[in-house]
Amino acid sequence: MAGGKKILATNKKARHDYFIEETYECGIELKGTEVKSIRAGRINLKEGYASVEGGEVFLRQVHISPYEQGNIFNVDPVRVRKLLLHKYEIRKLIGAIKEKGYSLVPLSVYLVNGKVKVELGLAKGKKLYDKREDLAKKDAQRRMQRELSDRHQ
Repeated sequence: MAGGKKILATNKKARHDYFIEETYECGIELKGTEVKSIRAGRINLKEGYASVEGGEVFLRQVHISPYEQGNIFNVDPVRVRKLLLHKYEIRKLIGAIKEKGYSLVPLSVYLVNGKVKVELGLAKGKKLYDKREDLAKKDAQRRMQRELSDRHQ
């Protein structure tokens, strides 16, 4: 897959629990066995979030299962991993997190030209009524699609 984008994992819960305002593509600092494990699709983003400390962005609570053939080279599955962003992007994120009460949530992990990338979303939490509203919209959309497909048969 030359030059393509191969999605390895997505965080469906993030779009359900948050309004995603902006997205950023960032690299991630990994060990060799972690890369092999991610390529095998053994990564879980559900509980993950990112934090900014000392002018750097770190990914927390993302579980990368140990690689089976990794033996002594395997590392802690939920260790803190550094995300690689440009300085101006980090400054922008710091301002948004401190001022407006946003969170940083990993949305997906994918390969671009053989490199593992993380799509990071600048997110604002949804209230319960917002979630119900979204579910009602999706349900109505599904019903409309079902009606249209029934008419065409």
